[in-house]
Amino acid sequence: MGNARARKVPAQLVEDEDYQLRHERVAGIDIAKAKADVCTRLPPQRDGGRRASRVEEVPARAREILDLAVRLISDGVELVVMESTSDYWRIWFYLLEAAGLNVQLVNSSHARQLAGRPKTDRLDAQWIARLAEMGLLRPSFVPPPEIRALRDLTRTRLMLVRDRTREWQRLEKLLEGALIKLSSAVSSLARTKTARAILEALADGERDPKALAALAAAQVKGGRAAIERSLDGMMTGARHPMLIRAHLDHITLLDRTAAAIEDEIEAALGAIPAARGITADGVPSADPGPDAAALPAAERLAEIPGVSLMLARAIIAETGLDMTRFPAAAHLVSRAGLAPVARQSGPRSRKPGKGQGDAYLKGYCTQAATGAATTDTFPGERLRRLSRRLGGSRARCAVGRSILVIVWHLLADPEARFADLGPDWHARNGDRDRKIQAHLRQLRALGLDVTITPAA
Repeated sequence: MGNARARKVPAQLVEDEDYQLRHERVAGIDIAKAKADVCTRLPPQRDGGRRASRVEEVPARAREILDLAVRLISDGVELVVMESTSDYWRIWFYLLEAAGLNVQLVNSSHARQLAGRPKTDRLDAQWIARLAEMGLLRPSFVPPPEIRALRDLTRTRLMLVRDRTREWQRLEKLLEGALIKLSSAVSSLARTKTARAILEALADGERDPKALAALAAAQVKGGRAAIERSLDGMMTGARHPMLIRAHLDHITLLDRTAAAIEDEIEAALGAIPAARGITADGVPSADPGPDAAALPAAERLAEIPGVSLMLARAIIAETGLDMTRFPAAAHLVSRAGLAPVARQSGPRSRKPGKGQGDAYLKGYCTQAATGAATTDTFPGERLRRLSRRLGGSRARCAVGRSILVIVWHLLADPEARFADLGPDWHARNGDRDRKIQAHLRQLRALGLDVTITPAA
């Protein structure tokens, strides 16, 4: 057992929830790909009787689901609960929601059947319904239709940007195989006009290093001589111009598609009333002008260091605009998987693990933290301070969490604006006393008795 003693925790009175019957009429749905089993729980038909369960199998087709919605409404069902099975739940959720029913999506792990009991789809539907009527299931966040449409656009754009990055990596690998060290001579293949001009010439069949170097801009790093040296000794075959052209054409297509989707994202967000700003005359508008009483939601988020306007729109697509769905900022942080998970058993407290959540939202927050790293702001300085102590990855998660807390406050109050604390906030608040105490400890360790007084 060792000499370790468990820390005594004083007795606490915990206000528990009253898990009695919460809903008289509920429906639980166990979803598969082509069908679902639906259990409708209804009150007893006579006094002293038992609650009744009606279990039916419904095909996953729009007509049958709408017919189910009519039956549930006629039964007076107050709540419909379903498992989040892959993406098969979407047709059920969207159609039942559109029919006017109160629909909740729950995590499959929260509605597991008890161990040792038979496992069938019909029994799972009954189990979900019984848990739902007692209020024992926690609903997942499903944004409203207009936010879902915006999310489809932002996530598609993200995939296109990732595909474009992969295409540039494939092109660089092809150039390395041809002994073309162009990526070492320019700062970026994707972002410099010099690299694009040279690649276009290579795709057209040009192989003279001097002629290719002449296409470089005069202010290129190392000059045109460095470009020429990076092209000396290249071994291009008959296949290379065709393959380079194929990669460049694919990149151009991805650029155009991503730009078109960005325009759609701007239009979709501007069409949402809650995302609009307020003009000086008090009129809601997507473009309220310089004297606006309140800026649009995306522009207010873009004032946060590291958050661009496009990144702000992507964050809104994941969080929505209604912060009443998250009672506190900690709830939104938990949804993004940026809240540490406590792991304590007996006297042992293990290192907190990573939380599971919206991977897109978490990526956007850490991307914003990375963007703030080079800024002379409070988030930038905090990231640099934490990186020295925790390392870059954990520091980005910590600052990303702080940025998400700011996002919650800005979206919860449409009139709120971001105000930076300044890069010297730590020095002005916490560092002074800490440094004084550290210096006093060092002097006392040398055997000196020191008394300090503030300077006049």
